[in-house]
Formats: sequence, structure tokens, C-alpha cells
Amino acid sequence: MTPDPAPTPHSLATASGLLLGTIGAAMALGALVGAALGGWGIGMLVGAMVGIPLGAAVVYQVYGRGQST
Repeated sequence: MTPDPAPTPHSLATASGLLLGTIGAAMALGALVGAALGGWGIGMLVGAMVGIPLGAAVVYQVYGRGQST
């Protein structure tokens, strides 16, 4: 009998964590820049708008590497 292969580290929890972490970091950075310029709410909104495609790209890059083997 052969042992079962090790479970893959990629799961929905990993993907959602990467996505939410990236969006949250972009929003926090946007809020800091926005506060420095006088409008933290607008900065947070811009950070979210930038963070959504950035988060999707991060998840795609992580999962794309795993599929190439």
C-alpha cells in the first residue's frame, strides 16, 4: 500500500484569506494616504477599488503556479 499524498495547501480558506488580506491592506494604505491628503474616506474607497483587482491577481498568481506542475 502506498501512503496518501500530502494534502495540497491550496484551499478556499487560503484563497479567501489572500483576497481579503490584499483588499484590506490596499484599503488601509488608501486610508492613510487619504488622511494625509485630507479625506480618509475617499482614500479608503480608492484603496478598495485598487485592491479588488490586485487581490484577484494575487490569488491567480498563487493558484497559477500550483497548476503548472
